[in-house]
Amino acid sequence: MITLREMAVQVLTMADGRAKTALSLSHGAAWQTAREAETEVALGRADPPLRPARPEAPELLDPRDVPRRKPGTPEGRIAILHAIAHIELNALDLHWDLIARFPDMSMPIGFFDDWVRAACEEAKHFNLICDRLEALGSHYGALPAHAGMWRAAEDTVEDIMARLAVVPMVLEARGLDVTPGMIEIFRRAKDHDTIKALEVIYAEEVHHVAYGSKWFHFLCGRHDLEPKGTFHALVRRYFPGGTKAPFNEEKRAEAGLPPDFYWPLSDRA
Repeated sequence: MITLREMAVQVLTMADGRAKTALSLSHGAAWQTAREAETEVALGRADPPLRPARPEAPELLDPRDVPRRKPGTPEGRIAILHAIAHIELNALDLHWDLIARFPDMSMPIGFFDDWVRAACEEAKHFNLICDRLEALGSHYGALPAHAGMWRAAEDTVEDIMARLAVVPMVLEARGLDVTPGMIEIFRRAKDHDTIKALEVIYAEEVHHVAYGSKWFHFLCGRHDLEPKGTFHALVRRYFPGGTKAPFNEEKRAEAGLPPDFYWPLSDRA
């Protein structure tokens, strides 16, 4: 059996979105089966690419150049779903990159269990949204997408604590803030199948933020660092734009993020 980090690199170097998610789910199932059987799977070492492989489409644009469409229209709702699919595909790669990227940082086996699980959930989310796009007569790649999604990974390539702070604890936490509004858009359109897909994503994204918070606090304890101040310093360094209010305080608290972590960094602070 190949090592876990070799699995991660295989996913990262697969370009096609559906093939990438299928490989992610396959490797995740193999890891889970081995763990349940108490069979040792070597973590290994690997050389992950700085950027994951991507399909030829969608065209990647500067965020300012991505066309904006009115959410109350069918075209606007398709654009929302396309943007979500792009986010989920990037999140899948971010989780596998976290597994592969820091081999010299000794972490408990539970760290890898959590991020393999998160990567597989992101694969499921991508497929759910692609299914909805196709049911609505579109597909992933039909519209341009945000080119800056991988920037957080590149900026934190040498700092696992910064990666945990910026990706799950800032970017994925933002998903908890905006998803209820997206669900309401599709509720007004009476698109119940899309609502079901978004509700699955909403529930499971809480876990990913929680994993980030858990392992960030673990590393703070290991290095005798005060978590809140360390989090603020890392976010100000690696995500200087700050966090955006309003916040979903209930879901953030469920994920282990108290208000004094994010309000001091907000655009209203």
